[in-house]
Amino acid sequence: MTNSYIALDLETTGLEPKQEKITEIAALKVVDGVISQRYVTFVNPGRSLGAYITQLTGITDGMLADAPPIEELIEDVVKFCGDLPLLGHNIRFDYSFLKHAAVNRRLEFEREGIDTLTLCRAFMTGETRKNLSCACSYFHVPQSTAHRAQADAEAAHLLYQELMSRYGQDQPSMFDPKPLIYKAKRDQAATKRQKEYLQDLLKCHRIDITVQIEDMSRSQASRMIDTIISQYGRIPRQIS
Repeated sequence: MTNSYIALDLETTGLEPKQEKITEIAALKVVDGVISQRYVTFVNPGRSLGAYITQLTGITDGMLADAPPIEELIEDVVKFCGDLPLLGHNIRFDYSFLKHAAVNRRLEFEREGIDTLTLCRAFMTGETRKNLSCACSYFHVPQSTAHRAQADAEAAHLLYQELMSRYGQDQPSMFDPKPLIYKAKRDQAATKRQKEYLQDLLKCHRIDITVQIEDMSRSQASRMIDTIISQYGRIPRQIS
C-alpha cells in the first residue's frame, strides 16, 4: 500500500483544461502518512471569474489580481511533486490541468495517481453520493472548508488514510497507484488575423469580454469567434 504521495487539489474557472484556467493550487507532500511540506498558491487566470465560481469557492477577482500566472508556477509545481504519485478525489481532473500547463512549457509530467473517488465507489454502500464532502461525512472524516484547494487536499489525504485503515489489509491492491493518462498538446497562439477579426466582432456587436485576447490560443479564439457569430451574426458588409 502506498503511504507517501502528493495530495493535490485545484480550483479552476471551469471543467475543461483546454478552455478553462487554474485559480488555486494546493499540493501537500505526504511521507509515511504525515504531511511534511505544503505548496499552496493562488493563480491568476487572466480573466474575470464568473459569479457562480466566486459563490462556489469564495475566491474573488481581487484575491487573484496579484497572483502569478500558471506559466510562472508550473515548473515549481512539477519539481515539488517529484516522482511521488498524486492523490486526490477525481485526481484525473486536477492532473489534466497541470499536465496541460506543463506541456505548454515543454515540461514532462507523466505521473501515477491514487483516486479516492474510485476507492469510495468501491467501498461506499447504498445510494450515498460519492463527492468529497459526502464521502468525508460517510467515513467521519473532518473537512474544514469545501471547494478551497488546501482544505480539499487535506480532506482527500485524511479520507485516504481512513480508507486504508479500514480496507487496506484485506484489499491492498486497491491502494496501489495507477498510471494517469491524459493526452495534452501545446496550445498554439492565436494568429494576428484571428485577433484582429475577434476585436472587430466585439466592437461591431458592442460586446465586453473578460479574457485577454493577446493571451488566447488559436483554438480559444476560434471558439469565441464561432460563438459570437452564432449569437450575433457576422460583421455586416459596408455598402459603397
